[in-house]
Amino acid sequence: MRTKKVQLTKLVEKAGCASKIDQKFLKSVLRGLPSFDHPNVLVGAAAGDDAGVYKISKDSALVQTVDVFTPSVDDPYMFGKIAAANSVSDVYAMGGIPITALSIIGFPCKELEDSIMRDILRGGIDKMTEAQVAIIGGHSINDPQIKAGFAVTGLIEPKKILTNANAKPGDVLIITKPLGTGIIAFAAQIDKASAKSVKAISISMATLNKKAAEIMREFEIHACTDVTGFSLMGHLGEMAALSKVNAEIIFDDIPLFPGVLEAVNTDIIPGAVERNRESSGHRLIMGKGVTRQMADICFDAQTSGGLLICLPKSKADKLLSKLHKAKIKEAAIIGQITGKGTG
Repeated sequence: MRTKKVQLTKLVEKAGCASKIDQKFLKSVLRGLPSFDHPNVLVGAAAGDDAGVYKISKDSALVQTVDVFTPSVDDPYMFGKIAAANSVSDVYAMGGIPITALSIIGFPCKELEDSIMRDILRGGIDKMTEAQVAIIGGHSINDPQIKAGFAVTGLIEPKKILTNANAKPGDVLIITKPLGTGIIAFAAQIDKASAKSVKAISISMATLNKKAAEIMREFEIHACTDVTGFSLMGHLGEMAALSKVNAEIIFDDIPLFPGVLEAVNTDIIPGAVERNRESSGHRLIMGKGVTRQMADICFDAQTSGGLLICLPKSKADKLLSKLHKAKIKEAAIIGQITGKGTG
């Protein structure tokens, strides 16, 4: 039994995917490292994609990814579920099926009760069980700042790999979850978020992208990524740049969590927004009527965000209808690929 209630978000400087190193800094570091080439690597680190893919036979390849972050909610069990849902998402975004995972946790053993760590791990186990992923081991470290995540392995047929580098002019963009987890999580840290908003992001962050991915695989998908720490603008910008296209987003069509607009309109802006703007802002041209606050939301670091799916316009309504019928009700068409360009 826990002797006192602990608010996890009060114990960390940055919550969830906002704790990740920003895109600009990361690229500057990686640029100085030698490239790694292997004939079986189908998607490697240089691709800047959601996961790596390694061919093991003509008809089979491994999809591998790792994701670790700090708490974005106060409840340890819910944090574990979110860490698991976020970690498997990269495999779904590549078109793969996750099969095994290794648990990773950093925990201040002397400062907090062991029941908190147990609840984090239990949440991860329960969510991975839901995803039909076997946890086959893990690694723990005594760390002054709580963090948790998983290294995940999946399977995929090489000819069915989805990358973020094949968007085509005329394609439509569909997102499967609302935006605003980073803004609401930060508002909660400073006691400015409503219970309704916190509940909404918690449920969404703990929801697997499994069903959306299963439906997506029924269609001709040109490109896919998941929207996480680098924000909608960062991940879409990468997709556009790697595909050598330009994209247009209609802000009013983007689904948002309750309380997000109110937060940004009262200057509740997490630091990750500005870091993402510094990394990806050069790619954004703001249309008439688009405010800085609207842009802030598009630069917000998402934790366990939705899939961003790029597919032919002729198939978009049918995919959207199937997502809605599967109770992925917030899924929406938010824009299109307008033509060839530099991203």
